[in-house]
Amino acid sequence: MSNDDSLFTHHEHALEKEYEVCPECGSELVIKKSKAGAFFGCSSYPSCEYTRPVHEQEKMEAQVLPGSECPKCGHELAVKQGRYGMFIGCSNFPECHHIEQEEQASGMSVKCPSCKSGQLVERQSRFGKTFYACDGYPKCKFAVNHEPVEGKCITCSFPLLLKRQMAAGEKLQCAQKKCSKFQP
Repeated sequence: MSNDDSLFTHHEHALEKEYEVCPECGSELVIKKSKAGAFFGCSSYPSCEYTRPVHEQEKMEAQVLPGSECPKCGHELAVKQGRYGMFIGCSNFPECHHIEQEEQASGMSVKCPSCKSGQLVERQSRFGKTFYACDGYPKCKFAVNHEPVEGKCITCSFPLLLKRQMAAGEKLQCAQKKCSKFQP
């Protein structure tokens, strides 16, 4: 081993940091942490509430799709960047809230057991997890985390089962939280 201990005496974050001032009040900006991650905040908080992210994300300008038309208001559609990723929406936002829905490749046609008028569709959470929710949202808020299968629970007669991958193989489970019994 080398006698050079310089690797252990200086931490990469302890190196001289650049002094930044708050553009609103002139106080020092400090790095703070929240559930959403690190951010710069004014050291004079709460009298000054200035914040900005540590890593600036590139904001994509909405790109209008020529030749497209919003089915609700007739304006052109545009590719936009949202908090859940890219999507296609009306360029007349906020007057029109139309958003194009992705075509479901799975071909799932399971009826919603809650409202009985919608269909369950596969969705992605903002964290990338797959879940299945009623396409009648926000009126119907029914959602499950496992793939739904039409069928009836033999214990409580709930009209929906969930496909679960278990150590013993694939099993069907009642989708009603109060029951949750596995089917034979």
